Amino acid sequence: MVSRRGVIVALAVVALMAAPACARRSSPPLPLPPQPAPVAPPPVTPAPPAARVQVEDLQPAAPALAEDSLGNRSLDEINRDSPLRPAFFPLDSADLDESGRSVVSSNVEVLKKYPQWVVTIEGHCDERGTAEYNLALGERRAVAVKTYMVSLGIAPDRMRTVSYGKEFPFDQAHTDEAWSRNRRAHFVITAK
Repeated sequence: MVSRRGVIVALAVVALMAAPACARRSSPPLPLPPQPAPVAPPPVTPAPPAARVQVEDLQPAAPALAEDSLGNRSLDEINRDSPLRPAFFPLDSADLDESGRSVVSSNVEVLKKYPQWVVTIEGHCDERGTAEYNLALGERRAVAVKTYMVSLGIAPDRMRTVSYGKEFPFDQAHTDEAWSRNRRAHFVITAK
């Protein structure tokens, strides 16, 4: 009588012997795809004849305009002497008056010259009022300026707003004059 173990060994031997036989009966290998034809180099065109140099061509180039030099400066350098001026607000108001609209319009012209610039409009308040009230008022001021700038043609995705309330006063004094300088929308160029 044949043991179970012997049957398993016999089946394994048969399977191993059948594997090479099956491989020989398999279909022939598929042909390789054709190689693309070599690409001919582009024709060489002769260089145009040299132009005659005129005396006025030898004059030094005019110096770059001051506005153009802004594009070559770092963000820190641009913001240190910013071409964007703050817009000021009346007491307890987020409405741009005529003076504020004039400043914002000038800033829009600068941003149109440098369409790659992105700015943050910071809303600021004077020290009077609660922190919560001033944060809300500062936000309304920043949003009012952004809305006006969008109406003048600046894309909304080039501007973001933030409110600092009374946290970063421009003038530390406790006078009406100082408070009027602290009620502002300040512009910071954040990307170029």
